[in-house]
Amino acid sequence: MALIPGGRDFPKVGGNLGNQNYTALDGIRRGNVRELGATWVNRIEGGLSSGNSQSTAVAVDGVLYIESALGNVFAVDGATGTTKWVYRQTRGSLTRRGVAVGDGKVFTHGKGNWIIALDRDTGAVVWERQIDGYGNMEKVAVIFHDGQLFCGTADGDRAAGLSLDASNGDLIWHFWGAPGTGEIGNDTWEGDSWQTGGCTPWIHPAVDPDLGLVYWAFGNARGNRSSQDGSERAGQNLFSSSLVAIDMKTGAYRWHFQSIHHGIWDMDNTMAPVLADVRIHGRPRKIVIYGSKCGMYYILDRETGEAPLGIDEIPVPQDPRQKTWPTQPFPRQGPWTETRPVNQRNGTSVPGHPARAVPNYRQGALYTPHWDEPVLSIPGHGGGADWNHQSFSHSTGCVYTGFGYVAAAHSLTESSNGLRPPGEYQTGGIVAVDASTNRVRWKKNMPHSLAHGNGMLTTATDLLFIGQPDGNLLCLDARTGREQWRFQCGAAISSSPIMYEVDGQQYLAVYAGGTSIPYGDSAPRGDLLWAFKIGGHVAPAPTPAPPVIRRPVQGGPVQGSAVANTVVIGRTYTPATGTIGATESTAVNAMAPTHLRVPAGTTVTFTNHAGNAGVRGVTQFFEGLFDVRLAPGESYTHRFRKKGEYFYNDPASPRSTGKIEVY
Repeated sequence: MALIPGGRDFPKVGGNLGNQNYTALDGIRRGNVRELGATWVNRIEGGLSSGNSQSTAVAVDGVLYIESALGNVFAVDGATGTTKWVYRQTRGSLTRRGVAVGDGKVFTHGKGNWIIALDRDTGAVVWERQIDGYGNMEKVAVIFHDGQLFCGTADGDRAAGLSLDASNGDLIWHFWGAPGTGEIGNDTWEGDSWQTGGCTPWIHPAVDPDLGLVYWAFGNARGNRSSQDGSERAGQNLFSSSLVAIDMKTGAYRWHFQSIHHGIWDMDNTMAPVLADVRIHGRPRKIVIYGSKCGMYYILDRETGEAPLGIDEIPVPQDPRQKTWPTQPFPRQGPWTETRPVNQRNGTSVPGHPARAVPNYRQGALYTPHWDEPVLSIPGHGGGADWNHQSFSHSTGCVYTGFGYVAAAHSLTESSNGLRPPGEYQTGGIVAVDASTNRVRWKKNMPHSLAHGNGMLTTATDLLFIGQPDGNLLCLDARTGREQWRFQCGAAISSSPIMYEVDGQQYLAVYAGGTSIPYGDSAPRGDLLWAFKIGGHVAPAPTPAPPVIRRPVQGGPVQGSAVANTVVIGRTYTPATGTIGATESTAVNAMAPTHLRVPAGTTVTFTNHAGNAGVRGVTQFFEGLFDVRLAPGESYTHRFRKKGEYFYNDPASPRSTGKIEVY
């Protein structure tokens, strides 16, 4: 039941209860995909071009259901694109990732921990319930099965996965990510640290009705200061960074697998788990596929939690101050992406290797501990597969994901989850992994990060569809990765394509709305729900300005003439007053100014402020134009002859980063 492919309907986010994002429809294939064209587009909010849209559409009985960035829910005729009804959100906007449809109702979220049931035919409110005390009910698609709703929670000190009665919203059970006193796993937390342990289930689960289990991925441990600080929460910290199998009817614990013990890197593998039936070593196995940010898949028996392909606990570097765990689990087949930054000398090809390290940082591999000095690692807490939707193809036997290279520098000097160094290229790729062997079949580098909602759809005809942050919807050959077709949708795509059928006609649909992760406000926004069919003739959208791929510096542009074409190293800058900071700084914005605009041919002076305590400097990357160290009061000049953008950081404190924009 859980693994029936999508067909006429695509009834839930993930396609089926196993989150396979796969369709059995075969009308669109390699022989005719070049004839695929848009048949309608609905600007559901009338032309909205702001906000964060991370919702994926579902299709039931020829109707698409989608949430906008404003939190409104739309029912759209799948054949004509006509809006049938709208539910207008009254409680304000919050991030949503998809509705559930079942028992004649559509289920959505409302700000303030509300779950809302709408009449499927009219959009009228059937019931509303506020569910307080278990975490923030947002950022998670709602899942329906057999009269139950499965609702995750996010961004709290402690949070739970919830099961609700779909008829009225009554709570059936809850399962805490950070177990309380007397609960399984509580003894893996030092003292009362579990009370602020985080471990939020911020992505939707998978469900196996035959085994009676729901599979939920729980997020990173947080703790006393941030997710990067493990100094006051000794232990493995269950169920952080864990996949937990939970009894679907009672909420009882059945088994768990923790992919990162005592995490201090915000590298939680919080992907929507994917269920599949495959043959491993000649034996049929019911598996669950788990793992995302770390760039590895953990393939587990979904009844017992054992690893049929082998997972080993490998010793990793330690720091007693962080109370690090001595080992971490690694699949024997290895990762599907780089797990250490690549050193490529400045002055060589630009941009170079996608996992290229920004210069001057101390570097580490996955699970290298940190303290007060930033340690650069990859794929980073915003990289790997993160929270996009994976796809399992019944035809090829592969699980597919888009991923990102978003290197991160962790230390206790960083706020929140860590620093994404300014000047790094944030790109990504697509990988196909054989689910029966956990070996890579193919891997393709792509120009954008595809780790944040850029869901995958595979088809019975061995096609693969994925949307990009530049607005392009792509079709690739699922067996080789070769591009077959593309279409400009007009806004960044942070959702999954789906397929459905109405009156014998097969359609592909995708919502292009856009989100800020990882490209900030440079990612184009919109409210465009598109449908495609063979022979469609609606023109593509105008190509929007592409997202800014390089991580920006902290601070707006300042004309060189306003500061005598001079950058002061180790000091902050206040553009409104033209004031240079009175004290030395090693902050990210400790270049005064961080973003200098000059015409080509300008000579720029870099000065280590005379009041600084020691040697500072500037290393230009990745072109390698200069790399100098300066004593307090010393200066260096460089003439910028060619148009372009030239990033540099301070070898004494690489967090401090600036950019010269030459026009």
